[in-house]
Amino acid sequence: MTTDPSVPVFGTEQIRRARFAIAAVFTVHGAVTGSFATRVPWIQDHASVSAGQLGLALAFPAIGASLAMPLASSVSHRFGARTALRGLLALWTLALVLPALAPNLITLCAALFVFGASAGMSDVAMNALGVEVETRLNKSIMSGLHGMWSVGALTGSAAGTVAAHIGADARLHHTLAALVLTALGLVACQGVLDLRSEPDEEPPPRFTLPPKSALIIGAVGFCAVFAEGASMDWSAVYLRDIMGSSAGLAAASTTAFALMMAIARISGDRIVDRFGAVRTVRAGGAMATLGGVLVVLAPNPAVALCGFGLLGLGVAVVVPLAFAAAGRSGTNPSRAIAGVATITYTSGLIAPSAIGSLAEATSLLVSFGLVTVLAFGLVLGAGVLRSADRKVAEGGVPQPAPTGSQKVG
Repeated sequence: MTTDPSVPVFGTEQIRRARFAIAAVFTVHGAVTGSFATRVPWIQDHASVSAGQLGLALAFPAIGASLAMPLASSVSHRFGARTALRGLLALWTLALVLPALAPNLITLCAALFVFGASAGMSDVAMNALGVEVETRLNKSIMSGLHGMWSVGALTGSAAGTVAAHIGADARLHHTLAALVLTALGLVACQGVLDLRSEPDEEPPPRFTLPPKSALIIGAVGFCAVFAEGASMDWSAVYLRDIMGSSAGLAAASTTAFALMMAIARISGDRIVDRFGAVRTVRAGGAMATLGGVLVVLAPNPAVALCGFGLLGLGVAVVVPLAFAAAGRSGTNPSRAIAGVATITYTSGLIAPSAIGSLAEATSLLVSFGLVTVLAFGLVLGAGVLRSADRKVAEGGVPQPAPTGSQKVG
């Protein structure tokens, strides 16, 4: 089986460095999310918004990301993969400052719109480069990369927990975090693969409809990412408002969730190799369902904390496996992966606002009842990820995914 001559050849050492570099990028990206999530209660109080208004504001990252994500490929096409990622990641880290500065609902919505737009574009760019490295290594690394994202979220949420515990102003906390993470991100981007489009290559299309197979696989990813997004952004509010816990303990719920996700994703490649994608996701779904039940029925904050931890452990590896299944589900892997990515990322971005709206109409208990139902959907739908059980090496060395003619910059 011959390789595509349009795909650049990299040395072993260069690919190894690129793997560590993109892992560092994932870590920085996750740290921004963790830093933001732990201070949502502070931001809510500072902007003087209700649970329903907070839910409305948290819809704006979804709107921003949905509008901006299709632009990421065009930015990479124009400036090259490394330069594009460097700029987009810096936008994301610096955007961390904006929500804490918002004094009311309108400015909070505007800040979260920019926050979501920068998150979506940098997310697309770093995942695309992660897939490029995985293709050249000829082995699975995406679960590990997403594990490093969770490590970053854990680190950011741990720092946020400390800041919340000591009563630090989130404006100061997020400004310091943004400066540190921007510097770390710029350093990490130096080592990623610098892929550039050929001068005469047409820009990639901004929008394309996903195949039906991607819609089915994306539905499973939707359930997992909805539970993840709801838990990351609402767990601290849940413990504070429903369980009556302190600000420090409430913030620790986000840390517990991120910790369990990090553990599962870092070990995810080995677990899937041993038990297969379907059995792994089915067991994870059962674990997440149990976690949701514990959250809803918790008699005290400690039990709810354990429930959020089980939710994180159960949903952790679903998205990387959904990408793998999509890539093997049809004749156009890149189109299928893009479809699944759109569904899963949109799920994570709309989950916080959906939880807030439902909480306003009913209560947060009912909202996390919905999360529990969706977690059980993983048990029922795990079979659609069966194609992810196929080994990369079956049939010889795989061809790189069709990404257009690219050259080393």
